[in-house]
Amino acid sequence: MNRIQLKRSNILKMAFTATDHGGPGETFLLRSMKIAGVVAVYWFISITMVFLNNNLLDNRDLDAPLFITFYQCLVTVGLCWIMQLLSNWCPGVIDFPSFKFDLKTSREVLPLSIVFISMITFNNLCLKYLGVAFYTVGRSLSTVFNVLLSYVILKQTTSVKALMCCGVILGGFWLGVDQEGLEGSLSWLGVFFGVLASACVSLNAIFTKKVMPAVEGNIWKLSFYNNVNACVLFVPLILIFGELGHVASFSRLLDPTFWGMMTLGGVFGFAIGYVTGLQIKFTSPLTHNVSGTAKACAQTVIAVVYNSSTKSLLWWTSNLMVLGGSSAYTWVKSMEMKKVQQEPKDGDKEKLIPPGVNESDNAV
Repeated sequence: MNRIQLKRSNILKMAFTATDHGGPGETFLLRSMKIAGVVAVYWFISITMVFLNNNLLDNRDLDAPLFITFYQCLVTVGLCWIMQLLSNWCPGVIDFPSFKFDLKTSREVLPLSIVFISMITFNNLCLKYLGVAFYTVGRSLSTVFNVLLSYVILKQTTSVKALMCCGVILGGFWLGVDQEGLEGSLSWLGVFFGVLASACVSLNAIFTKKVMPAVEGNIWKLSFYNNVNACVLFVPLILIFGELGHVASFSRLLDPTFWGMMTLGGVFGFAIGYVTGLQIKFTSPLTHNVSGTAKACAQTVIAVVYNSSTKSLLWWTSNLMVLGGSSAYTWVKSMEMKKVQQEPKDGDKEKLIPPGVNESDNAV
């Protein structure tokens, strides 16, 4: 009995005093609490942003998805300027890169910006027509397009195991579309936009790698130029599709609550980039993708419960196939990249190799 108590006390002592790689003198318990806090913040911001955007886009009185997306890009640009100012004033508290607008850099980022506005526009249109519950399945083909476009554009082949995972995702997608159709709540337009959004997510990843040297590899600088270009490109689109008239005749145009919701959507869109990087920093790319998959599952359950919907077993099976296939693909690619990174030396067999960044999209 004394030996058992001694073991338990040693375990507790290790939890409170053992250090980890998180920082000098940092206990295992403290680091675990930090990781849990970061994951919780990521889940909260990501899920809230999806529901908030769905609420804004589902407004029957304001059919202007391009204008809503434009405004959120404008908020992101404003927040980048504010963060730069705060970083200059409080360098020890806020760490944000300082940069000035350069027309040459803006032109170099422009091809990516075209893909970027297509991605966020189709993404929001998918959310508008499919709703939050079916959003995960509707936008589930990003991984499949990653494999397809990597082969067509980059001439990169994919392993049989990864292709099998893509097959599971495709099966879940088609089953989900079939079940949503049987329930009478399927929007083919929403499915179309979801497929386009998935393709644009893959193209966005490819183009991002190409233009990164133009912004010196700085993701915040890239986000700034992307959103500045997007704001300019959205203006003619808003005029062409006649959304300016819809906005002008909107009954709540001067309502502070409406603009507060719009601004909050932009703030959350900016924050998701930060908390995504934070979660990867505190965990790993593989854990981040697993967290994103679990978040998508929780998001779907919350939407079904919130809308008091009743879904069939096959409908839930389609979601599990999509999420399971995506998780398996993440794991397979991580193991493959880890194997490539390992050096064939006996002395290096015990070296810890961090998994590479997964190509699959982290759907918000």
